[in-house]
Amino acid sequence: MKTAILLLNMGGPNNLSEVETFLTNMFNDKAIISAPFFIRRFIAKYIVKNRLKEATKNYKALGGVSPIVGYTKELVDALNEELNEDVFYIMRYTPPFAYDVLCRLKDYDRFIVIPLYPHFSSTTTQSSLDDLLKAAKRLKIDKEKFKIVDKFYDNLFYNRVITKRIKEALADDNPQDFELVFSAHGLPQKIIDRGDLYMKHIKRNVFYARKELIKENLNFFKTHLAYQSRLGRMEWIKPYLEDKLKSLKKRRVIIYPIAFLIDNSETEFELEIEYREIAKELGFEDYRVAKAPNLLIKETIADLAHYKKFNML
Repeated sequence: MKTAILLLNMGGPNNLSEVETFLTNMFNDKAIISAPFFIRRFIAKYIVKNRLKEATKNYKALGGVSPIVGYTKELVDALNEELNEDVFYIMRYTPPFAYDVLCRLKDYDRFIVIPLYPHFSSTTTQSSLDDLLKAAKRLKIDKEKFKIVDKFYDNLFYNRVITKRIKEALADDNPQDFELVFSAHGLPQKIIDRGDLYMKHIKRNVFYARKELIKENLNFFKTHLAYQSRLGRMEWIKPYLEDKLKSLKKRRVIIYPIAFLIDNSETEFELEIEYREIAKELGFEDYRVAKAPNLLIKETIADLAHYKKFNML
């Protein structure tokens, strides 16, 4: 049986000319903005017009490309060397898109689908799966060929990687001198109120990660959960990261980006640059951002790919 492992992610600009494509596709996604098509298109156009210049400037500061691109390619290359199955990646809002990738894979007998989102959400996991299914239908690929992993926040290998990254950020210092903040990407509160599981999964992930930290005797002064990347005037899930930073007793903090498997603009620009400035203004003596799993997630992907129980797309 010829099997392909498909890794799904949101994507990011491969170059500065793709920034507009990225923003346009993201804000036209009905999972992101649930308004009717023509209203959504108008809203998306307005948002892109107002955000394009600043977003382009931010990506330029990151070298003209989203960090997610290079890290994802590195991960896929490593997995292709170590696993028996062929591994491919698909991005939601920038190339390579689902349709283009599946066009090349029509002769495969089975697809193991792993969205690179540990926590299920309609805005990420479901959106990527819906896009994949739509492409498969256009190409007349039987949906029974697709086996999916739709969440894995409780995976042991994954939570061990979280612990490893936090240990790297701490280095040889005493954890009691630091507060640890798990920072997750925020969502509008109304999405959670409609039954989205994201916030529940994030909180459970923090529980499992804390258990692994205790096993490693990493006892921080205090650990917290907060949410970043708020956009617009509507209420988003709380606490907001800026407010959480203001409330900390210690002036030394480690931020772990718990919603992200792959470093991207939200980690390497928003957390590393923008929130670092906020921390400086708040008088922090030490502000550290732990790396996302990136290449260290290999063992988790291998474990998920060979797990016997899959959901059907």
